[in-house]
Amino acid sequence: MDDLKCSAAVGQNHKGYFKDILVAGGVAGTAVDAMLFPLDTIKTRLQSEVGLKSSGGFKGLYAGLLSVLLGSAPSAALFFLAYETSKTILGSDGNGSYLYQTSSHMVAASVGDVTSCLIRVPMEIVKQRTQVLKAASSHSTFLMTYQEQGLRGFYKGYFSTIAREIPFSVIQFPLWEFLKHKCSERSGEPSTPGQSSLCAGVAGGISAALTTPLDVVKTRVMLAQTGTKEAYGTIVFVLQSLLRDEGMAGLFAGLVPRLWLMSLGGAIFLGAYDKTKLILSSYTI
Repeated sequence: MDDLKCSAAVGQNHKGYFKDILVAGGVAGTAVDAMLFPLDTIKTRLQSEVGLKSSGGFKGLYAGLLSVLLGSAPSAALFFLAYETSKTILGSDGNGSYLYQTSSHMVAASVGDVTSCLIRVPMEIVKQRTQVLKAASSHSTFLMTYQEQGLRGFYKGYFSTIAREIPFSVIQFPLWEFLKHKCSERSGEPSTPGQSSLCAGVAGGISAALTTPLDVVKTRVMLAQTGTKEAYGTIVFVLQSLLRDEGMAGLFAGLVPRLWLMSLGGAIFLGAYDKTKLILSSYTI
C-alpha cells in the first residue's frame, strides 16, 4: 500500500513538474514577444531586400502582433518541455565533466529548437510578411499565404530558421547555464531569477552578434516572392548572394536592433521562465 502511495506521489510530482515547465515557458514566450515586438519589426524591415523605409519605416510597428501572441505561448512551452526533458535524459544537471555538461546543454537546446519551430515557423512567416507589407493584417497575410502556397507556404524557411536557431541556442544556453553556475558558486546558493536574467542578457547578446548573418538569410527566405531564386535557393546560395550584392553590411543588416532585441529578449525570456517556475514551485505540495 505504501508503495502504491509513493508511486502516485511520484506521478503527481512529474505531472506538476511538466505543468510548471509548460506554464513558465508560455508566460516567458508571451512576455518577451509582446514587450519587444516594435524592435523586432524594425529589425525585420532593416533586413528585408527593400530596406527600412520602403518596408514601412517606423509606422505600424505592431503589425503582425496577433500572429505572435497566438504562437508565442505554445512555441515557448514546447521548447522548454523538450529542453528540460532532454537535459534530464542526458543527465546534464548531474556531476559530469564540464565538457559533458556543455555538450548536453547544446544537444538539449537543439532538440528544443527543432521541436518548437514546428509552431514558431508558421508564426514567423505570418509575422514577418505582415511587418513589411503595408496595410496588411495578420489575418489577411495568413489567408494570402494559404491561397498562394497552401500549408507548405507556412513552412518556407523552416530549415533556414533551424540553421539560425541551433547555432544561436548552442551558444546561448550553455553560456547561460555556465554563467548561472558561476553566480551560484560565488554566492554559495542557487542563482536568483535576477541573476538568471542578467546572465541570459549577456548570453543572448553574444549569440546574436555571432549569428546575425544566419538571421538575415532566414528573413530573406521567408520574405522571398514565389518563383525567385531566394525562395528556392539553399542557405549557402543566399549567403553568397548577400555577400556578393551587399557585402558585409548586407550580412549584418539589422545588427544593432538584433543585439538589443536578443539581449533584452534573453533577459526577459529566461528570467521570466526561471521566476515563473520559482513562483509555481512555491505552490507545489
